[in-house]
Amino acid sequence: MIQLYGAPPTRALRVLWLLNELGLEYEICPVDLLQGEHLQRDFRSLNPAARVPVLVDGDLVVTESSAIQLYLAEKHPQSGFMPETVEERAQMYRWIFFLATEIEAPLWRIARHTFLYPEDKRLPEDAALARQECVEMVAVLERHMADRDVMVGNRLSVADFNAAYTLDWANEEKMLDEAPRLRAYLTSMHARPTAPPTIAEAFKALEKGDAIGGAG
Repeated sequence: MIQLYGAPPTRALRVLWLLNELGLEYEICPVDLLQGEHLQRDFRSLNPAARVPVLVDGDLVVTESSAIQLYLAEKHPQSGFMPETVEERAQMYRWIFFLATEIEAPLWRIARHTFLYPEDKRLPEDAALARQECVEMVAVLERHMADRDVMVGNRLSVADFNAAYTLDWANEEKMLDEAPRLRAYLTSMHARPTAPPTIAEAFKALEKGDAIGGAG
């Protein structure tokens, strides 16, 4: 059975979505980041970068949530989540990389300089700059989605399941206030029966001590 190391609200949500959409059985192996389980030798043998998620499929170990998504979609082409033409695949890669570098990267900077770093290492001015940069790039994506229901072509692709997590995070940070099309898109994605919990729902479950996941 496929094993997924990591759990909501981390980027494991991206992988959970593909696993659910593909109807695959999997086991979630929670990694307690607060307790430093990602720094232990056993986990670092899977991912020396000490980051979640990690997918173990037989003898194959794949790290990086976007790479895992692409692997799953390519392994199960019947899903249609990998566009058929090289031109549409190029656009899918474009938006996946855009989301990672132009929207998620500043979100990470904000997180680091507001609560992740020790207080004496936080740079409020960098968090403010990151917020401005993120809003500007959200506007780019808002224009792209003005007359679209999906990121690329006319059907769902890996880019959509990738975007849903990133935009959910951006929405939590109030970055979508001026992006009504993206808010509507995010709502439609989370209305899918295969959708994993939102980031907010995952945090609430953690606060209640509820387990999320298992075999799916």
